[in-house]
Amino acid sequence: MSFRTPDPLHRLMLDDVRGAQKMLSGVARTTAMEGSRHLSSLVGAPVHLKCENLQRTGSFKLRGAYVRIAGLRPEERAAGVVAASAGNHAQGVALASSLLGVRATVFMPVGAPLPKVAATREYGADVRLHGHVVDETLAAAERYARETGAVFIHPFDHPDIIVGQGTVGLEILEQCPEVRTILVGVGGGGLAAGVGLAVKSVRPDVRVIGVQAEGAAAYPPSLAAGHPVVVESPVTMADGIKVGRPGDVPFALVQEYVDEIRTVSEDALSSALLLCLERAKLVVEPAGASPVAALLSDPTSFKGPVVAVLSGGNVDPLLLQRILRHGMSAGGRYLSLRLRVTDRPGVLATLLAVLTVADANVLDVGHVRTDPRLGLTEVEVELHLETKGPEHCVEVADALRDAGYTVLG
Repeated sequence: MSFRTPDPLHRLMLDDVRGAQKMLSGVARTTAMEGSRHLSSLVGAPVHLKCENLQRTGSFKLRGAYVRIAGLRPEERAAGVVAASAGNHAQGVALASSLLGVRATVFMPVGAPLPKVAATREYGADVRLHGHVVDETLAAAERYARETGAVFIHPFDHPDIIVGQGTVGLEILEQCPEVRTILVGVGGGGLAAGVGLAVKSVRPDVRVIGVQAEGAAAYPPSLAAGHPVVVESPVTMADGIKVGRPGDVPFALVQEYVDEIRTVSEDALSSALLLCLERAKLVVEPAGASPVAALLSDPTSFKGPVVAVLSGGNVDPLLLQRILRHGMSAGGRYLSLRLRVTDRPGVLATLLAVLTVADANVLDVGHVRTDPRLGLTEVEVELHLETKGPEHCVEVADALRDAGYTVLG
């Protein structure tokens, strides 16, 4: 496959996406489209979840990786492929290479989650840990490609990758032909470019909206400038979309086919992940939950039916634990308080009795006696409570104040 310019770009590239769909038959799953009653009630229109978190390897990345590697010439296949990734792209390249009988070397950061490293190895790749940030890992992979002749498989900045990811868009149109709005997470832009291209080429009336994390939003300034620009030191829990610069190839397509880019907060991401787990019974990583975060942040601004693409479900269990606690806190389901009380027998029992009446579930209690700001007979008590929502949090804090306690925060 090749990137064709100029006109008729959309027609020729749509043919490529359709060709990729045929190529992926029997390789990538046609993932489920699940309705969400809760999100539909918030939006005021039907909301469906496109479950790429249930794709083989746990994300959409297999689609583009397979199309890219399948398109290599025999001599390129013989040289092997190399990739750099902290997770989803690594697993997609590993499985695609294994299916096609191509040797794969994948560079991953030293701190990559152990489950993702193990999965990449199990899919058949030679995993090499290098660097503490993705840029260092990427440089090592590119150096390996130069030294060995292996073909570097970029995670998003190649036409074959984009048309592979675009098959998600074709599936959405087949599964939900009445769709009016599609929400998709955006990092480098490969998935958004592919979905936008496929959908707009068939249904130009459908609104395609990209979603980025506020701390890693390279597309808004890039679109304003008219060319890709770098966001220095992107910061977000959503590793799958933590990209500091849009890819050149997807950027041009996002300009053409994506109607809008929205940004979401870390609180919204964690709340969205918690909602997917509790209400939809789906394990979704933060990047995959970004479209749901956009729905939660401004639910009445979308025309339905709406499809939110859950792009991946590969979340490290330790990170998931922290995110769930953060999501519970953001949703008023988890409350941390510090109180200063007199250090004498029975005080803690009295405090817990107040919390029992307020119907707050105590998860953890900590004591601090060595802070120089404390009086000789004082102790600071740190409480971690499970609550029922923002209003209940206020009620619990008020109950403690009414009982004579000083709530420090």
